[in-house]
Amino acid sequence: MAVTEDTTTDSVLAELRTWLDDNWDPDLTLAEWWERLGLSGWCSPTLPENAYGKGMSRSDANKISKAIAEHGAVGAMGGLGLLLAAPTIATHGTQEQIDTYVRDIVTGQQAWCQLFSEPGAGSDLAGLTTKAERDGEEWIVNGQKVWTSLGQTADMGMLIARTNPDAPKHQGITWFACDMHQEGVELRPLLEMTGHAMFNEVFLTDARVPDSAVIGDTNNGWAATNTTLMHERAGLGSGGGGGGSGLTPGTIGGMLDKRAGDYAPDPHAAKTAGAGARRRASGSMMEDLAKALGQNTDPLVRQDLVRLHIMTRLGQMNTDRLKAVKAGGGDIPGMGNISKLAMSDMMRLTRDLGLRLIGPMGTLHGYTPEQTAALNEATDQPLLPFVTGQALYAQAPSIYGGTDEIQKNIIGERVLGLPKEPGDLKTTPFSELPKNA
Repeated sequence: MAVTEDTTTDSVLAELRTWLDDNWDPDLTLAEWWERLGLSGWCSPTLPENAYGKGMSRSDANKISKAIAEHGAVGAMGGLGLLLAAPTIATHGTQEQIDTYVRDIVTGQQAWCQLFSEPGAGSDLAGLTTKAERDGEEWIVNGQKVWTSLGQTADMGMLIARTNPDAPKHQGITWFACDMHQEGVELRPLLEMTGHAMFNEVFLTDARVPDSAVIGDTNNGWAATNTTLMHERAGLGSGGGGGGSGLTPGTIGGMLDKRAGDYAPDPHAAKTAGAGARRRASGSMMEDLAKALGQNTDPLVRQDLVRLHIMTRLGQMNTDRLKAVKAGGGDIPGMGNISKLAMSDMMRLTRDLGLRLIGPMGTLHGYTPEQTAALNEATDQPLLPFVTGQALYAQAPSIYGGTDEIQKNIIGERVLGLPKEPGDLKTTPFSELPKNA
């Protein structure tokens, strides 16, 4: 029986708890447990039933995730497979492709990364130049990708490449499922100013992808790409929700043979996690810092704390509003873009407020665990790493997932119906366009 978007009924939660009673075993390996969870449909309930899900809304899926944690069982794995690849393949792939790729995602067997952005095609993603040429039942891929999150632990990549340079720029693009283990794929980590290297640049040199790995129709990959981006913006946006264990799936992460019980949450702590998460999202950490530093009576500080709280609540209310509209068969165009913009604003406000509170200590940051421990001891300020880490990271959200400017263009042109940029980009073959046009 499909579960509709309007409510997660008590009977569904009761069904889940009964299933957990019968299936949760802390002595299973994570691979064994995730196989049970994934094939049951409880791993990613937002996926349709034919794609190892239950057809539920994101809000209801969060309730499922919380119930799993409250039972003391390990939840869904983290990564871009569940967030982006699985819903894209479920929407545009054949049933055979769903059974091939989505099954391995929901059971944790494979981790995925996103091979979209290029050095000359970031905000203008349709300007990509990585090319794929047909060779019998395979495609040979050459090009360069950049800002590939978690590529170092990925088994598979969501690859878009140009398969017809004589078609207009938004046409002639194809979405592939690309094996990251092959010899023609080289990853190079990109060290960020945060001290981490979550991103990579990827070089594709005569990499091969079977024709059976084309998701959607050949030369119609822009439709699948927009589905991927839609899910990315919804997941990144304020009030987008979350859940799951956050553990790394796939063959490279080294987690599959670990005992599941060693990563199980404390059921008592999980029961209060919802309220705790909301408090943290509403700026509780900034409130705690302001109180600790005696600045909670400063009217400007209090004003920004209230702004942060309001922005968080608006994000949550927009999520609930979208859920209600979809339950009635409708939609709110542009909501994902609005949520993405709001998230960028929240990150910048958190950065500015944190640095104002911390003062000159904001010039100090630990890039290694040892440096962080030394700074904590020297400053006696345990929230310092959070503040400086947020400050260094705050520039990223306005860029990744489509820049703020791109989000505003989409809202203006596709939602409000404002005139688009002049030109004939929709009809001019990509091979005849000037660079970056």
